[in-house]
Amino acid sequence: QVQLVESGGGLVQAGESLRLSCAASGRTFSNYAMGWFRQAPGKEREFVAAINRSGGMTYYADSVKGRFTISRDNAKNTAYLQMNSLKAEDTAVYYCAARTTGWGHRIDEYGYWGQGTQVTVSS
Repeated sequence: QVQLVESGGGLVQAGESLRLSCAASGRTFSNYAMGWFRQAPGKEREFVAAINRSGGMTYYADSVKGRFTISRDNAKNTAYLQMNSLKAEDTAVYYCAARTTGWGHRIDEYGYWGQGTQVTVSS
């Protein structure tokens, strides 16, 4: 199975940017579609962005569309989430996840998860 480790979180001011990374190991990275999810305190985990195996197709939650960009580098076994124009409401623990079939926003279709990285945006 694949192991996922997120990095790149931190504390930033509103309007600033962060880039999260998700390093994969254990299996062929290009066999997995990837997704980013987030969970704010007291809220359910929610979909942020998804990318297919080749990186040619992406999908975003409406709340981040135009501000966040998901990408992947299969040669480096890494997925990324570039977050621009951050808002206070983006504050959450961000998780990357992998799935072996299909791709998309459904959280229950992802079988592998990282431990999460905290993103805090001060206003």
